[in-house]
Amino acid sequence: MTNQSLKGKTALITGASRGIGASVAKLLAKEGAHVILIARTIGGLESVDDEIKKFGGKATLMPLDLAKLNDLDMLGPTLHQHFPKLDIFIGNAAILGTMAPLGHLKPDEWQKVMDLNVTANFRLIRTLDPLLKASDAGRVVFVTSGITQSFKAYWGEYAVSKAALEGLAKTYASECANTNVRVNILDPGRVRTAMRAQAYPGEDPAIRPHPDDMAHHFLKLVTNDCTMNGEVLEVPSEK
Repeated sequence: MTNQSLKGKTALITGASRGIGASVAKLLAKEGAHVILIARTIGGLESVDDEIKKFGGKATLMPLDLAKLNDLDMLGPTLHQHFPKLDIFIGNAAILGTMAPLGHLKPDEWQKVMDLNVTANFRLIRTLDPLLKASDAGRVVFVTSGITQSFKAYWGEYAVSKAALEGLAKTYASECANTNVRVNILDPGRVRTAMRAQAYPGEDPAIRPHPDDMAHHFLKLVTNDCTMNGEVLEVPSEK
């Protein structure tokens, strides 16, 4: 076990059934947080829960489809029945969408990406804000991508959604400036995930770091000592 730097804290992680979300959830649980795991697939959540139980961690599983936006409004009130506050919110869930010229994209596919990558996070802010502000040190981290710095051809859905997410996060950070909540944005870089494999099917995944190897970058942003707010931080890329 670790030094339990998050003992007594409650953390909610979206996209927690695999990849970066699962790795961050396990690390926060090792540090003593009670983690609330959100994803669509109960099987994936149960696998992460099994790993957390092995080292004595605590988790609550919440199978939830973030694309069903109206269902998100009751998340905060539901959590409040069991937890008086929420100390950490990791907005990690996202989809890549279709990689094609803008003129070839289908409107319903575009909307699907915007709903999950942007609007779902807006709805989560609305429903979780009271719980985060009930914490003596609410910490929020949204996951972005380096694509917002380059805007490559054919990445329109994903790039625009992540740029919008950064705007959403920075606005929320400004609104939280005079509270105990701190909101930041993390670009984890090129990581060995299913989304990375989808975007680069010909790439050998072994050349990219495993999500477990970069989860500690999230830990720095969720402790009481973190005073940054509204920052976009980038995990240094491995050559």
